[in-house]
Amino acid sequence: MIYSKIPLSQTIVTLCKTHNVKHIIISPGSRNAPLTIGFTHDDFFKCYSIVDERCAAFFALGIAQQLQEPVAVVCTSGSALLNYYPALSEAYYSNIPLVVISADRPKHLLDIGDGQTIKQKNVYGEHVLYNAHLKLDLKEDENAILENERPILKSIENKLERFLGLQKDIQTHNESEIHDALTISKLNSGPVHINCPFDEPLYDTTTELFINPKPFKLQNREEKIDRFEIKSLLDVWHSAKRKMILVGVLQPNSIEAQWIQEIADDDSIIVLTETTSNLHHPDFFPGIDKLIASLNDDDFKALQPDLLITFGGLIVSKKIKAFLRTYKPEFHCHVGLTRANDTFFCLEKHIKLRPNTFLSTFLPQVTHHTKSTYKSSWLTVRQKRRKLQEEYIQKLPFSDFKVFNTIIKSIPKQSQLQVGNSSAIRYTQLFQLPKSIDVFCNRGTSGIDGSTSTAIGSSIVAEKRTTLITGDLSFFYDSNALWNNYIPKTFRIIVINNEGGGIFRILPGDKNTENFDRFFETKHHLSAKQLCDMYGFEYVSANNEQDLDLQLESFYKGNKNPKLLEIFTPSRSNDKILIDFFKFIK
Repeated sequence: MIYSKIPLSQTIVTLCKTHNVKHIIISPGSRNAPLTIGFTHDDFFKCYSIVDERCAAFFALGIAQQLQEPVAVVCTSGSALLNYYPALSEAYYSNIPLVVISADRPKHLLDIGDGQTIKQKNVYGEHVLYNAHLKLDLKEDENAILENERPILKSIENKLERFLGLQKDIQTHNESEIHDALTISKLNSGPVHINCPFDEPLYDTTTELFINPKPFKLQNREEKIDRFEIKSLLDVWHSAKRKMILVGVLQPNSIEAQWIQEIADDDSIIVLTETTSNLHHPDFFPGIDKLIASLNDDDFKALQPDLLITFGGLIVSKKIKAFLRTYKPEFHCHVGLTRANDTFFCLEKHIKLRPNTFLSTFLPQVTHHTKSTYKSSWLTVRQKRRKLQEEYIQKLPFSDFKVFNTIIKSIPKQSQLQVGNSSAIRYTQLFQLPKSIDVFCNRGTSGIDGSTSTAIGSSIVAEKRTTLITGDLSFFYDSNALWNNYIPKTFRIIVINNEGGGIFRILPGDKNTENFDRFFETKHHLSAKQLCDMYGFEYVSANNEQDLDLQLESFYKGNKNPKLLEIFTPSRSNDKILIDFFKFIK
């Protein structure tokens, strides 16, 4: 086995192994050479080289999103780690365990004019769960004896003893900090930062392991059931005639089928699910915007819940946020291990359990189902909305709306769907997806900047084949995502190219002006074809309904190369078609 000669590097690599951090994404550099040497010469680790740091961090995010285990990104000093920030903030708000390990310069080399040197300590501020700033290993010449020290201390033996004692203190500090950071990332499902100063020489290797870390007891997240808390919620539950469960981002198979069915059997409950909830039942309500977009004041009052229970991560639908902020429930309880967002400004209780643990504890104690027409009346509305949607689509010209209707139906069963942000995820929300398709989207900060990199990272470890649906701006913004050697041949990208940020046309403001085109919609005439040629993707395109149907017939077939389908839609009509849809289903 080959190791770096630097004890700090050996300590980091060894403790990552102890904590079972297997996937290491390395952004090439010089200052992080000791770490690169250590990780890449140990077969325990699966190492990836991603040049663009922003892409590297989102790539790592995609892996961690799937595994729900800490994944590390390793970079050199300076601006490199700043490029990790977008993915790290996404990890923070999406509760994904991402570990940033940044190489740094020794303290005496900071702010003296050296290149790639910035103030790295606590650089991510409050967007990480833990900041570990490690100490530099000592060198003998840094431990010179002062002239006024007693002569006895000038002996070689005492000098060595003092040196070893100080190094032991440093080693203890570093081991403790690394252990705390990795433990917190795993237990609290979030990002941490480990900053490591290295002095030159950086490339020296050895076959000897100098360090012997103290054994740590690895911890698992324990769920503590508060019986009194459950009992107090039961009292509210039994008295509520209108119960609403709203489900945001959830991992697939988070809730067992028996609890899903028990919720569905209660006529006083309606369950509103987002596409990213990965939660399905014939009596649940996907397509939230379709249900509530055209309601009047009396309808809203009829829908207003007495009790609101929320599961999962952040919510896409702006309409449900607006509704519940205006027509507040009497009682809002969030169930989840991590933070509870007071999204509707009426949060009363946070039960720190996984949804399945909560339901398996809570539902057996429910003594009766309240008689109610709450669910049945809204199921009737839901059915009417779906029928009207089908009628509307039949009359549509080629447009974003029509394209999403077609491509959503084309996604292979038993696969994974990654969706870009902005209009891509909002259109996807309007359509039903089969239970066998797992859906993911970066909804932590909801940025367009790393959707492709995240999708590629997730495809590396996902058990199912992956398709990404994304908009043109998001795709071109993250085009360096294709610059890696790990993309599975079954990976598919569908780019909806409407020549700009079409979602801005839906928002209030003057449109069809030069100012709007340039600074809001950001008009362009780019195509993904040249990128596909450069990165070895098979490229096909469509700009009408017949072409699209023809291309989709073979798009998912064949495993020689990853493929990209670029669909060109008219930019000037999409906003009106979407707005008219909500008027039509009213």
